[in-house]
Amino acid sequence: MKYVVVTSGVVSELGNGVAASSIGVVLKACGLRVTFIKIDPYLNTDAGTMSPDEHGEIFVLDDGSEVDMDLGNYGRFLDAELTGDNHMTAGKIYQYVIDKERRGDYLGKTVQIVPHITNEIQEWIERIAIIPVDGREGPPDVCIIELGGTIGDIESRPFIEALSQFSYRAEDNTFCSVHVSLVPVIDIVGEQKTKPTQFSVQSLRELGLTPNLLACRSAAPLNKKVKEKLSQFCHVPVDCIVGLSNVPNIWHVPSLLIGQKAHEAILGVLGLPCLTVEPKLDAWMDIARTYDQLHAPVRIAVVGKDTNVSNAYRSIHEAILHASVACQRRLVVDWVPASDLDEETANQSPDLHEKAWSLLKGADGVLVPGGFGHGGVGGKILAAKYARENNVPYLGIGLGMHVAVIEFARSVLGLKDANSAEFDAGTRYPCLIQMPEMCVGSRRTFFRTMDCKSAKLYGNVRYVDERRRHQYEVNPDMVGELESAGAKFVGTDEAGDRMEILELPWHQYFVGVQFHPEFKSRPGKPSPLFTGLIAAASSGQRNGGGMTQQSPSNLEKRPIPAKVASASTTSGGLEDELLGLHVSGAALAH
Repeated sequence: MKYVVVTSGVVSELGNGVAASSIGVVLKACGLRVTFIKIDPYLNTDAGTMSPDEHGEIFVLDDGSEVDMDLGNYGRFLDAELTGDNHMTAGKIYQYVIDKERRGDYLGKTVQIVPHITNEIQEWIERIAIIPVDGREGPPDVCIIELGGTIGDIESRPFIEALSQFSYRAEDNTFCSVHVSLVPVIDIVGEQKTKPTQFSVQSLRELGLTPNLLACRSAAPLNKKVKEKLSQFCHVPVDCIVGLSNVPNIWHVPSLLIGQKAHEAILGVLGLPCLTVEPKLDAWMDIARTYDQLHAPVRIAVVGKDTNVSNAYRSIHEAILHASVACQRRLVVDWVPASDLDEETANQSPDLHEKAWSLLKGADGVLVPGGFGHGGVGGKILAAKYARENNVPYLGIGLGMHVAVIEFARSVLGLKDANSAEFDAGTRYPCLIQMPEMCVGSRRTFFRTMDCKSAKLYGNVRYVDERRRHQYEVNPDMVGELESAGAKFVGTDEAGDRMEILELPWHQYFVGVQFHPEFKSRPGKPSPLFTGLIAAASSGQRNGGGMTQQSPSNLEKRPIPAKVASASTTSGGLEDELLGLHVSGAALAH
């Protein structure tokens, strides 16, 4: 087993997750099988209870694990199916060691950071590294380990000590240390400065890890003199110093590494020089170049609670991006704070209120993502109402589906007090009720009919497996009343008791889902429901202002993207277009 450890220094948010994922893509392109382990030194056992506005998105895996969003990067870049064991936290390690101590496993020994915590970290790595994540039999060739946080953080010391011990006892040519650092430019001087990286590497070496390769984040490519200076002061060969300069999109990062022979440097350290052939990244780079060449825009308004935090909806953004590339559209995302749509904001901050509504009304499509709590719920309900009444394509995920149900009950059924038990436990009309258990992880949804947009987008399969993270569901006692007024629940659980997919048949594209399709979207294999949203938004684009409600007969005459139209083999309006989208998405993935 070969190990590549990725650390970072100077400042946080350097993009070491993208760097680690890109290294994985490059090694996979060299013919190696790759797996990942993410180490987070916080004391939480997982990310499940962490706030998105502090930690970023909570990513959900098939096994129900709630993990760091970097595991989402790994999955998207390598199309890997990871488990909760691929995410190591200080909380998990400490809990495991304390449980062993309570059972008496240590036979009365004094339990200490060294050796007990550090040994457990190393044993975890060795145990998980041999488990394949690519769906094939046999162990992977390389395990990429990303250490979260920044070198010098006190909470990461036990992990660095464990990795130092691990490198010491590892066999020759099995351990490669990659350090991601920052080479800033001082505006007044206009010169790339190496001192921050020098100090970061010095700190890393003092803690027992010596980098084999430096990956330096910078605004512009590193010049030759900067590389030579870093080599001299950091004791890293010039050929093992690569620049990670700004690129049009993150899909270019693997190409950036290959262009600087980073794969040859890593394979050389790992004793695999026979594999130093030019990696095959044609399909990957086709997607990156396609994105760069897109000009026709599609504008999507994402209405959420944490829109001021860039990483709070990371998978949502990536899924929209994957779909926009498949539909040959340049994505423009307008992040709309849900609370700014409320009347309360209109009274207190009229400028913010006006701006939020301007963004919403200028969008070609509306997406309301999942979430918990009361924050911004009123604004999300208004967004769903606007999309429904003006025939604007709408995708509601989790809570986004819930607010659509609440809005329909209030506006169409006339139940003004309709609400979710999550927001009003005493509501007279509980559209959504609490489930007996928290539903997390992959579950199966069965289509009740093939005559719906969602089934066509998924390729007319009988069921789909998607990931969930919710504790409230549509009240079964209200389903009949909702459907009699025109709403249709086209997907349910196997027993037919739990409503999973909502559609408004007369609407251009109005879909709400209980699950989170964004977690399984991949470059080249976009989520079908996101593809449907982008296709509908593209075919119904407007020149400013809102879209007026139109009859189904008029909707069928809308133009569709050329790429999608060429993939469709049937005619008959938007729903046939959506069936064609499934074909074009499969072709793009192939």
